[in-house]
Amino acid sequence: MVEKITAVFRDQDDLELTEGPIGKPLLYLSAPIVITNLLQVAYNLADTFWLGQYSTDALAAITFGFPLVFFLISLAMGISVAGSVLVAQYTGAGEDRKAQYAASQTVTFAILLSVLLGAVGFFFVGDFVRFLGAAPDVAPDATAYLEVMSVGLWALFGFGVFIALSRGAGDTVTPMLVMFGTVVLNVALDPFLIFGVGPFPELGVQGAAIATIFSRALALLVGFGIMLRGRRGVQIRPREMIPSPSYMVRLARIGLPASIEGTGRSISVNAMLLVVGTFSTPVVAAFGVGTRIFSLIFMPAIAVDRGVETMTGQNIGAGKPDRAAVANDFAAKASFLILAAVGVVVFVAAPAVVDVFSDDPEVVRVGSEFLRWTAPTFGFIGVVRAYSGGFRGAGRTLTAAVLAIVMLGFIRVPLAWVASRPIDVAELTIEVPGFGTLSAAFLANTLVADILEYSMAEQGIWLAFAVSNVAAAVMAWAWFSRGTWRDADLTEEGPGPAPAADD
Repeated sequence: MVEKITAVFRDQDDLELTEGPIGKPLLYLSAPIVITNLLQVAYNLADTFWLGQYSTDALAAITFGFPLVFFLISLAMGISVAGSVLVAQYTGAGEDRKAQYAASQTVTFAILLSVLLGAVGFFFVGDFVRFLGAAPDVAPDATAYLEVMSVGLWALFGFGVFIALSRGAGDTVTPMLVMFGTVVLNVALDPFLIFGVGPFPELGVQGAAIATIFSRALALLVGFGIMLRGRRGVQIRPREMIPSPSYMVRLARIGLPASIEGTGRSISVNAMLLVVGTFSTPVVAAFGVGTRIFSLIFMPAIAVDRGVETMTGQNIGAGKPDRAAVANDFAAKASFLILAAVGVVVFVAAPAVVDVFSDDPEVVRVGSEFLRWTAPTFGFIGVVRAYSGGFRGAGRTLTAAVLAIVMLGFIRVPLAWVASRPIDVAELTIEVPGFGTLSAAFLANTLVADILEYSMAEQGIWLAFAVSNVAAAVMAWAWFSRGTWRDADLTEEGPGPAPAADD
């Protein structure tokens, strides 16, 4: 059965990423990533579906809970990105032993860091939920959810590292197969632990978290066993997993910007929640549903992002930057067309899509409005993701980080805040040289005052998403076209494996 599935998606040995056509190898590399990411999102979608049936408060609780989990994973994700890029470039250069050493060190430091971050996060979840402004009836559930997720952060992130390292070596099929089995387990466990079916107690939001952590822990154990055997993807060697301080520095230098990128995305989500949290519970719930729908819709773009990252890394390692450039441009165009078509479908079917996750009429109304404001700009997200993957694959992780921070921190969040709130003209003052501070009350009853005092309410938040998507796509294309990423080659740097015989 496994052989038949593998034959459909092509084995990694059959994928030639540094020679021949671009489209087919990118497709065969990215298609399993799409499915893997869809399965990964299925964890969150299953939680969202079952908790939506449980109560609106429970749905709002995971809306507040997920950003902290995302934030903690983002802090550690730089290590997995660094490991993936190193494995890809060494593989492209034909340096398999160095790729194995990079993978072994990456696993060690990833697990250590995720355990540390999870322990720290556990003690601050209550403060974090209160900081975001969760309502009193929502905060306890959000805290319970986050406590379980923090304790199990090592499982969440550890399996993500297995996926990243396998992808760097060009194997995207094996993680897909492992993910499938654990998603089935998670979906099966959710209703039992949430509603208390049979011998299981009714745990609500906490039950959803326990099901997720248990499933991910099992997936990590399977992935770890696969890497130890080394028959697929990249091999890890126990003797090379002893922490090397010098390699830790190297992983940090490459991965820190990627952590900044992921953390910036996470902070922007949390900052958006500070804006959204000032509105009613149905708006908060609709925002949570909408962002989870986005995580599903954008899976093809994220998969192409990861595929381009691997293709770029292997071609840079092989000394073929021109081929890497062609791959990036191809991916950007394909992602734009696919997501633009999806945007048309979502715009038309928005109420039906939101209704799958909530039967609250107000949540459906607001969520549909959110989708219809953003759907016309879906294609631009594909462009951003494609070029961001290229930057990371070339080792220019800082460039990808800056692009994400500008998109989210300097455009989306500030615009959302300004557009969703009116300005009280009567409270405005103006500093005029030679005259001191003057009141802006003279603006009263003028067109300017009407404009300033106008608020789009939650629609201002939806507008911010659309504007930032388009602006970031233009910046990504312009930056990539400069070609400053071409001279990045990490294969000649840093410590390597000891020249001992193979295990």
